[in-house]
Amino acid sequence: MTPCQHEEVKIDTQLLGLADAADHARRLESIGVDGAFTFEGPHDVFVPLVLAAPATTTLELASNIAVAFPRNPVQLAHLAYDLQLLAQGRFTLGLGTQIRAQVEKRYGAAFERPVARMRELIAALRAIFATWETGVPLDFRGEFYSHTLMPPLFNPGPHPFSMPPIALGALGPQMVALAAEVADGLLVMPFNSADHLRQRTLPAMEQGLARAGRDRSSLVVTGEVIVCCGRSDEELEMARTAGKWLLAFYGSTPAYRPVLEVEGWADLQGELNRLSKAGRWDEMPGLISDEILDTLAAVGSPQRVAERIVERFGSLVDRVAFYTPYVVAEETLAELVTALRYAVKGVTS
Repeated sequence: MTPCQHEEVKIDTQLLGLADAADHARRLESIGVDGAFTFEGPHDVFVPLVLAAPATTTLELASNIAVAFPRNPVQLAHLAYDLQLLAQGRFTLGLGTQIRAQVEKRYGAAFERPVARMRELIAALRAIFATWETGVPLDFRGEFYSHTLMPPLFNPGPHPFSMPPIALGALGPQMVALAAEVADGLLVMPFNSADHLRQRTLPAMEQGLARAGRDRSSLVVTGEVIVCCGRSDEELEMARTAGKWLLAFYGSTPAYRPVLEVEGWADLQGELNRLSKAGRWDEMPGLISDEILDTLAAVGSPQRVAERIVERFGSLVDRVAFYTPYVVAEETLAELVTALRYAVKGVTS
């Protein structure tokens, strides 16, 4: 497997909050992380980025991920264009499918043939960007999307910082291959393990690159990892508890079963799923053993977490993104960032 092409792996973490997103972004920038991302949760995925972009100067920003199918390509194109403008070239549009139940039952949107639908959505975005950049008439006609009208009133024109890159979140081999074929970046799902990455994700990525005739250097690969980090026993125990809750939630979803299969824990998915359907959410974290937590997450002191991340990703990714299922102390985050930079360089801090 070809290693990443960059001299230094970049480090991303979560941008939290809403009204205080700008202040949080400034603090993250001062800590020294390279990027911050939002995800679909109790608030809109884009609004915190709107607040963070003008409040920072070097922090790279991304949606990780914005659920794509409930939004149409023109909406996404305008959001991405404007965020890239506010961030002065520091924004990446991260898209993902979510799972069928969420898309159909929560958003009331269509989900059929998600790989084909995502391929076409990205192609539609490229066509819209091309119209804005070059003035070529918009004439995109697909199976799922059709865009044939872009009057001057609605055309923002060429982007002063270039059109934003598009990254695609993926877990299954078909979506991973699609990301490697048509997107600018691959966001490796945080519910993952070192074995699943090497056995399933990387071969699919290579397949997608080969299908498009692309070189590895043309794709920015972000290795996302669930982080449970603490500088004290109390802090670490809180982190471990939150990590087990998150893994139990992810593990109950049939779409994430392949990760557990690789590790020999396929039956766990069915057990978690049955409990979730019965509304017995409080019992689910109890099925996540310490072994499962340590395999699927990076757990321990800042130094230990940094070592675990390097063990998982090695030189195979261009960026590392921390998913912390709890509010991590900024002092702990700062220590982790420093430890990871040293660990990546092979230096013991």
